Amino acid sequence: MRSPHRLASAATAIALAAAGLILTTGSAHAAACSQSHLPLPDATCRPGAYNPTGTQPTIKMTICVPGWTKTVRPPVSYTAPLKIKQIGEYGYSDTSTADYEEDHFVPLELGGAPRDPKNLWPEPRYGDKLAASKDPVENKLKLAVCDGTVKLDAARSAIATDWTTALAKVGIG
Repeated sequence: MRSPHRLASAATAIALAAAGLILTTGSAHAAACSQSHLPLPDATCRPGAYNPTGTQPTIKMTICVPGWTKTVRPPVSYTAPLKIKQIGEYGYSDTSTADYEEDHFVPLELGGAPRDPKNLWPEPRYGDKLAASKDPVENKLKLAVCDGTVKLDAARSAIATDWTTALAKVGIG
């Protein structure tokens, strides 16, 4: 009889291969990215990336269109294996995928690159700055960009510097 751990490992390997990703032997425990920047990703591993269609001149046709992010959001079949790989890269001792949100460092709401691994990272759902706490910040910044209160580059810079202070940095609350 096969052990549940072996079946899970095989399923992980298949999911990674289907997404074009490889988890090398031992990399699940060898941290290449630092957790010391939490609640932010390690910028050397995940510097963020922009969607070339989401720019200041195109915001009324892209990010400011209701439902636009749904049209560019990558499917779980892509993000789930990437999350598994990146949990290993961060060396998280908790490897339960349910405890992480595969988050866009530069949010889709602000024209972040949907599928670029440099813009996706496993953000913990635990701690004093929960992953879900970032969503209202993203939404407020998007509204400010779309109503002309804040320029897109300023919103992106503020959230990429530190999402916990981004609203204050651009002067909105």
